[in-house]
Amino acid sequence: MMAGRGSTAAAGGPARHIPVMLSEVLAALEPKDSQTIVDGTFGAGGYSRAILDRANCKIIAIDRDPEAFRLSGQLAEDYPGRLLAVLGRYSEMEALAASEGFAAVDGVTLDLGVSSMQLDEPARGFSFMQEGPLDMRMGQGGPTASDIVNALSEQELAEILFKLGEERRARAIAKAIVARRAEAPITTTAELAAIVERVLGRKHDDKKHPATRTFQGLRLYLNDELDELAKGLSAAERLLRAGGRLAVVTFHSLEDRIAKRFFLSRSEPPPRASRHLPEAAGEIFAPSFRLLNRRPLEPNQAEIRRNPRARSARLRAAERTEAPAHPLDLAALGVPRLGFCM
Repeated sequence: MMAGRGSTAAAGGPARHIPVMLSEVLAALEPKDSQTIVDGTFGAGGYSRAILDRANCKIIAIDRDPEAFRLSGQLAEDYPGRLLAVLGRYSEMEALAASEGFAAVDGVTLDLGVSSMQLDEPARGFSFMQEGPLDMRMGQGGPTASDIVNALSEQELAEILFKLGEERRARAIAKAIVARRAEAPITTTAELAAIVERVLGRKHDDKKHPATRTFQGLRLYLNDELDELAKGLSAAERLLRAGGRLAVVTFHSLEDRIAKRFFLSRSEPPPRASRHLPEAAGEIFAPSFRLLNRRPLEPNQAEIRRNPRARSARLRAAERTEAPAHPLDLAALGVPRLGFCM
């Protein structure tokens, strides 16, 4: 997420992070008194606060970032007994909700990718705009982005940048990374951004930094974000009760493709049987969701002027039916597969 999972002002911090498409998300969720809603990407708490203000409901706030978990404390004090913060991945929302005593919920919202709280902190290493350690971890465990660029082969790096970063010149960038790290390890965001810029160049009027796709690819790989999204959508499908709402805000084409395929595959009626055709193999599932918007909603120009990072946001939303959840098929949802494992 390139536009901030809410406002740190909402959670007691400085007023610099703006919830994206907030009114549209609230309209999609329709929070009501006595409901329980999962905010699967709590961030700085902007969505959670707005939902709690809208209705006398409860929020299960999930985030894998310990800093976001820390920020939830102030919001929990402002809404006694109504904000239940848990540290973990939103793909684990069933187990996390059960740990708080809930077998089903009335709503789930996901605001994807990296939060502005993470993006604007140089020490987190997500941004090429400010120099910092090449980290990019949403949590605190596991390898850093520096570990990856200094350890993986040229071919593996190229595959990450091409499939997850959608970078057409992935091979040339990977080759330059390997050549540069032979001299000394690549340890900062500025070093990596400079390598990419030397390969791609930069036009004077180009608003997008040439390292954008490289940083995206490494971040998605490091945090397993696309698998997490597909598994999280499937978990929400199982956790939502009939009539519950799911609202998902995406920020780039890979995320949106997965969300689009998920919602379409869960909302289309099963194909009609024909006496002229052989019986189809496999089980046919009834629609588990009813789409609330056939096409994704986009931020209006006023919001984009207030918050330029919102310009790529897309909102998809649907309402849960009584039909059983569908099995999860990562390939059918378009989750990219890499030819290696780290």
